[in-house]
Amino acid sequence: MYLFISGAEIFVILLIVVMLFGADKLPEIARGLGKGMRQVKDATNDIKREIKNSAEKHDIDIDVASKVKDEINKVRKGVDDFTRPVTKAKNSIIDDITGPIKRNN
Repeated sequence: MYLFISGAEIFVILLIVVMLFGADKLPEIARGLGKGMRQVKDATNDIKREIKNSAEKHDIDIDVASKVKDEINKVRKGVDDFTRPVTKAKNSIIDDITGPIKRNN
């Protein structure tokens, strides 16, 4: 599944394209789409580069997202360390309660 489109939906779209434009025009259309996608990717990379250069010029920290992600991971690890014993105790209690029930059946 690519871009939330299943294989069957892609097949139907390709079938419609072939019916509208013909098989002989498909390579030309594919080249045009490839060029367009390359231009969009190049433009995106240029914008990213300009933002990065501008941020470096003005001493702005652009790695804020990675720092926030690191802090979230630290908090998650702390919560996991806190909840792990509680989860083990809960599972032990459930096993103790359901153990006799499972053995009787």
